[in-house]
Amino acid sequence: MWRAQRRHGREGPPPLTEAATPQPALAVEHLSKAFDGRIVVNDVSFSLEPGEIVGLVGLNGAGKTTTINMILGVLAPSSGSVTIAGLDLADHREAALGVVNFSAVYAPLPGNLTVAQNLRIFGMIYDVPNLTDRIGEMIDMFDLARYRDTRCGLLSSGEQTRVSLAKALLNKPRLLLLDEPTASIDPSTADTIRGHIRDYAAREKGAVLWTSHNMYEVAAVCTRMMLLSRGRILIEGDPRTLPTEHGAASLEDLFIGLSREPDERASS
Repeated sequence: MWRAQRRHGREGPPPLTEAATPQPALAVEHLSKAFDGRIVVNDVSFSLEPGEIVGLVGLNGAGKTTTINMILGVLAPSSGSVTIAGLDLADHREAALGVVNFSAVYAPLPGNLTVAQNLRIFGMIYDVPNLTDRIGEMIDMFDLARYRDTRCGLLSSGEQTRVSLAKALLNKPRLLLLDEPTASIDPSTADTIRGHIRDYAAREKGAVLWTSHNMYEVAAVCTRMMLLSRGRILIEGDPRTLPTEHGAASLEDLFIGLSREPDERASS
């Protein structure tokens, strides 16, 4: 999909230091995308700071995956810009994507390669230092030791998801994009994985953009959430306080009510 090799003299993001004020890990400005005249993402702007975990929620078809694909450079926006760690994606694609990683259930790793082979190949693409040690850390973190030499195509959907998450953290990305990361995982494992992601964000100061339909998960993991409906951000804020602020009994009730409002207005 994309390459992220480091080369001598290649421009890259500035190193994070205690003295320097860190730039946003992600800045999306006036991003729009239309397909055959149909607007899917409509003038969306937001940013993520280092160490921040932000939920992007909305009904199916709201524009979440399209937004993520534009941030990944898979889709070119109709208008607007994406800046990753201070690098404009349009002008510095390779350097910007070198500090990003991604996991989604619809983007499985090559099934004919083993767990270890997949992690090694992606580690080489990202030029991960001390790669053998880092692979071992990821295998331990996601409880994959018994599957190290198993081809990924033979794993269950939940096991494949854990491998994909191990790959996504392999290069300690400044920006981690997670599209429904725990959708196929049992509740106990999902809780463990949420803990790993929170620890990663706090320890490495990596920013996380997390899409989910699970409002409990959003409230448990995210420091901020944005509700996307018909390609626009309707509201954003702390998922623990938004329901009270908008007169809803729970985050799920708020999500359902606001997501349905455009349809109700259209039918009135």
